[in-house]
Amino acid sequence: MQHYIYMLRPTQPDMMSNLSDGQQSIMVDHFDNLKRMLRDGSLLLAGPCTDEAFGIVIFTAESIKEAQKIAGDDPAVKAGLMTAECHEFHVSLQSGRD
Repeated sequence: MQHYIYMLRPTQPDMMSNLSDGQQSIMVDHFDNLKRMLRDGSLLLAGPCTDEAFGIVIFTAESIKEAQKIAGDDPAVKAGLMTAECHEFHVSLQSGRD
């Protein structure tokens, strides 16, 4: 398994502060998807910047093709609330890892 990262960017400025009820529902689905990835063991880290500029998801997958599919299948991306940019990610330093 390789490490990958996808960066999520809102498609509208200040969107996260002004979500409609429908958009809030989509964001719940987005968060539930990340929790599923955590339970499955593929999610290593996920979260937004506090200034709402972007969020990141660091995870494992078998290939870049699979990683791009995972990023593209994110409910917030599928609904057009966010865009996703996916890249292979190399962990150079990590606490607790020699």
